[in-house]
Amino acid sequence: MLEHGAAPPATQQPEPDPPVSGLGARLMRRKPVERLVAEGGQGEGGSLRRSMGVWQLTMISIGATLGTGIFVVLGEAVPDAGPAVVVSFVIAGLTALFSALSYAELAGTIPVSGSSYSYAYATMGELIAWICGWCLILEYGVSVAAVAVGWGEYLNELLDGTLGVTIPDALAAPPGDGGIFNLPALLVVLLAMAFLLGGAKESARANAIMVGVKIAALILFCAVAFTGIRAGNYTPFMPLGMAGVSAAGATLFFSYIGFDAASTAGEEAKNPQRDLPRAIMLSLIIVTALYCLVAAVAVGALPWKKFSGSEAALASIMKDVTGQNFWAVLLAAGAVIAIASVVLTVLYGQTRILFAMSRDGLVPKVFSTVHARTGVPRANTVIVSFFCGVLAAAIPLGQLADATSIGTLFAFALVNIAVIVLRRTRPDMPRTFRVPLSPLFPVVGFVLCLWMMGSLQFVTWVVFGVWMAVGLVLYFGYGMRRSRLATAEK
Repeated sequence: MLEHGAAPPATQQPEPDPPVSGLGARLMRRKPVERLVAEGGQGEGGSLRRSMGVWQLTMISIGATLGTGIFVVLGEAVPDAGPAVVVSFVIAGLTALFSALSYAELAGTIPVSGSSYSYAYATMGELIAWICGWCLILEYGVSVAAVAVGWGEYLNELLDGTLGVTIPDALAAPPGDGGIFNLPALLVVLLAMAFLLGGAKESARANAIMVGVKIAALILFCAVAFTGIRAGNYTPFMPLGMAGVSAAGATLFFSYIGFDAASTAGEEAKNPQRDLPRAIMLSLIIVTALYCLVAAVAVGALPWKKFSGSEAALASIMKDVTGQNFWAVLLAAGAVIAIASVVLTVLYGQTRILFAMSRDGLVPKVFSTVHARTGVPRANTVIVSFFCGVLAAAIPLGQLADATSIGTLFAFALVNIAVIVLRRTRPDMPRTFRVPLSPLFPVVGFVLCLWMMGSLQFVTWVVFGVWMAVGLVLYFGYGMRRSRLATAEK
């Protein structure tokens, strides 16, 4: 529930720093909430600028969420659920909702750029915060590369439908996938970098336009495909039973990843305590409604058995219903714009998370250096963009891309725990949004995240384990000694 006009009690005292003697205490040292908030926006050489309202924040979360999922996911989910894929979308949305509620409470209480990394730092200590931040790097950084690869595929479809030409495989796929260098993947990341270097306000404006275009493309699909709906396509509604609906729901959950992107803009929001919770919840509602609408129309226009193996189901439906290539090409253009906005917003989130980690001393300070004129962490943006661009262009992602899901779920699980911890350690702290029925809902969110993680393949767990091992080496070799909390103790 939202609480308006909340103000800190006059007698409230900052949370005391925990004792620091011994290795265990050093690993568990927490950063007081007051200090996190007080440092908001401050970087090396300049400060981030508060320029975003609730609308821009909502568009950031929608931009990071609404993209590849809806354009490709039906071909994977409908064969499991049949026409009941609409129910699967609702189930996946409700699963995401529990974590979204926890994000909304913490985003309003600790409105900083670090997202779940900062929430963990304030509640569970430095080591857990590092692990969470390292998971976010996996979620945001690698997913940028994966999404960029998908953008290249849609670009080829668009070029083929409009000009009759395609980018040669040698320049459209990385080594190991039949190519030499994935040029489109690199280009879309560099294009997003150019927008981000222009400033947060300008990037938010460009993203809002792209989000508007992709929402219009999906509504256009619904309008055109509606004319091809046949009542018989909805029967049997649940051909594989509830087990199939549940399996599809687990697959579809990953279409909701990204709703937390607004929380990375906590230090560039005009009124973060009020607007961040609203943006997170509003974006989830809008995305869920669009998913359910598109799914309901799609399965009504195409028999569910024909979805098997289709990676461009929406374009195929447009072509079948109208008998013309024009509408499919138009939808492909919408997909190109949709995926570009995902790259832009996810890349933005990655840079802001590294900004927060750098300010805390856990990664080099170059990531928290802010350009005085634009208010942008310029070096951070360039380094992250080239890393993600080269990763997308030169390396077959394979299971590494799948590991973004497990990293995301791990971060979500920690956020649900952080809500419970902060409620117990700081019960009188002002909160502009409260998770209802706490601690029940956060516990449910935590359990659902663990359940989703358990459904992932073994090789994904192996990749995740290797990633975490590398992260721990970096923390003990660099972050633990360079941490600003550690240097303040000397």
